[in-house]
Amino acid sequence: MANFITIFRVFLMFIAVWLIMYKTNSSSAYVWALVLTILAFSLDGLDGYVARKFHEESKLGALLDIMSDRIVENTYWILFAVMGWLSVWFAFIALTRGFVTDAIRSAAMEKGLTPFGMQRNPICKWITGSKFMRITYAVAKVLAFIVIIAGQLPMLEVSVAWKLSEIGYWLAIVAIVLCVVRGLPVIIEAKSVLGDSSDNG
Repeated sequence: MANFITIFRVFLMFIAVWLIMYKTNSSSAYVWALVLTILAFSLDGLDGYVARKFHEESKLGALLDIMSDRIVENTYWILFAVMGWLSVWFAFIALTRGFVTDAIRSAAMEKGLTPFGMQRNPICKWITGSKFMRITYAVAKVLAFIVIIAGQLPMLEVSVAWKLSEIGYWLAIVAIVLCVVRGLPVIIEAKSVLGDSSDNG
């Protein structure tokens, strides 16, 4: 059930993206896209709760959770860049951070470590895995995406739309900074966690 929820939220996100890209003059489509976006991010917390509630925690579940997070998050950054709502650099930074950290975490999982359990330094562990940092980043990211989409609703007055877009931009700045900050500990501790390897393939 938990894994189904994890995958289902990705489909909700793609429907929202489709509505935004191909129904640009429809107020109702944008409202639905906004609702689906909120729902997709809400399910991110639900899948973890269900996994704990029904004892469905697994490495596969953790991997699917990270994978769905990346797909949803990166798709929105790319969408905003394509639509001209944000600079493409937001997408470049998010994608690069994701590729690097996920590659390191995949190698760590081969050694039997969990994605967040690979951190050994207490400060690094707090930055990447603490509830406070995870929630702070999630809230900043979700608020940024929601406000950015809300700022493009066709029925809004120009002044309101402009103000929401400005707020969304600064929320996006906060989100992308936290994205990078939470990825740095993974890179910093990569060598000590994974050790030297003779296989450079």
